[in-house]
Amino acid sequence: MVERSHPNKRRRGLILSSQGWQRLQAAEHLSCIQDNQGKPYTLEQLGERTGLSSNTLTKLRRRQKPVDWQTLDSYFEAFNLKMGHHDVINPEQNSPETDFAALQQAPLKGQLPVDSPFYIYRSEIEQVCAQEILKPGALIRIKAPRQFGKTSLMAQTLSHARDRGLRTSVVNLQGLDCQVLQDPDRFLQWFCAVVAKDLGLPNELASRWDDLFGSSYSCSDYFETYLLPAAPTPLLLVIEELDELFAYPEVATDFFGMLRSWYEQGRYGLEQRAIWTNLRLAIIHSTEVWLPLTLHQSPFNVGLLVELPNFNLVEVEQLTSRYGLNPPGAYSQAMFTLVGGHPYLSQLCLFYLAQGELSIEDLSSEAIAHNRIFRSYLRRQLQLMEQNPGLLEAMQQVARNPAGIELPHQSAYRLQGLGAITLKERLAVPSCELYRQYFAD
Repeated sequence: MVERSHPNKRRRGLILSSQGWQRLQAAEHLSCIQDNQGKPYTLEQLGERTGLSSNTLTKLRRRQKPVDWQTLDSYFEAFNLKMGHHDVINPEQNSPETDFAALQQAPLKGQLPVDSPFYIYRSEIEQVCAQEILKPGALIRIKAPRQFGKTSLMAQTLSHARDRGLRTSVVNLQGLDCQVLQDPDRFLQWFCAVVAKDLGLPNELASRWDDLFGSSYSCSDYFETYLLPAAPTPLLLVIEELDELFAYPEVATDFFGMLRSWYEQGRYGLEQRAIWTNLRLAIIHSTEVWLPLTLHQSPFNVGLLVELPNFNLVEVEQLTSRYGLNPPGAYSQAMFTLVGGHPYLSQLCLFYLAQGELSIEDLSSEAIAHNRIFRSYLRRQLQLMEQNPGLLEAMQQVARNPAGIELPHQSAYRLQGLGAITLKERLAVPSCELYRQYFAD
């Protein structure tokens, strides 16, 4: 158990461990069922129960900044838990034996858990997303290359939404059956069914879908008369991998136009359709939209645009410290020179550096060797480029002309979506030294 021999002395510098966070989440969930009609507690309700401010609760739950022992203990006691020494971490004592390092048994891939100590919290981005979803009829567009942290950011936003009492649904279009993507009616019925299932509602498409009115109208009506009114709380609807639709213009054009109409009704709709103010949309994609959409048909020129950048050097140093690498400045500078703050590649480097399987010298001398750490990642990028005629050749031209060259718009957008290039005044340049080395050969 955590020592309590000095009750008047506040022990600072502690954050929740994974075990501690899981215990609290389980106790909170049980309490919600017993005392709150099964609904997640809002921050205000948690504040009343724990005696902590909303700001303190947010800091504690994100596990990014340390808080004192008494603060953590009061949270545990509010849910009838006893806090043990395995429930907390002192990040100032971070070493290869600490909980942070123990969490990492393999390189990070995909979405980071909300409580991951390896998530870099960027307040100007997270805060604006958290604030935007509380606005009636809001629409957020999150755009960044592959493996830049879009889904991890949205996981943070979803967590905040649930803390505020919003309902949530996530629709991921990746890997969807081609037959569904080729049929607008079937796609929109699938879309409605997925959202209903997410919300724990029965599928009522058979009785509510009317072919006479067309698929877009029927889908909108399903939301307006069934999904949105099913509860008085707002719904945050997240649509991931929207790029999957770009290859199916017949489906995409109608779907994007429908999303735009939902946004318009939520922001400027008639009083009798005020239910649309309860819908908050978040759409996530990697590439620029190159479909020929009319100005009033597109959801990509309204709402809030959030573009995720590379990590800067300070953020890379912060991440380096969390992996227990010292001095962090030496590691982060060498890594930054090679991968330029690319979020996934930075995590990949740090994992192998922390495991002792890679040295600083290896970063520059053997980065693209066939048996080194970037092999699988670069091979996957190569395969994606080979699937699109002319894309690999375009990338090779960019790598061999690091000062920058002009590319056809579609090639530039696709390469940018892969994270392989950046655009500087219409000139395409390699996004980092790793890409330049690999594709220049």
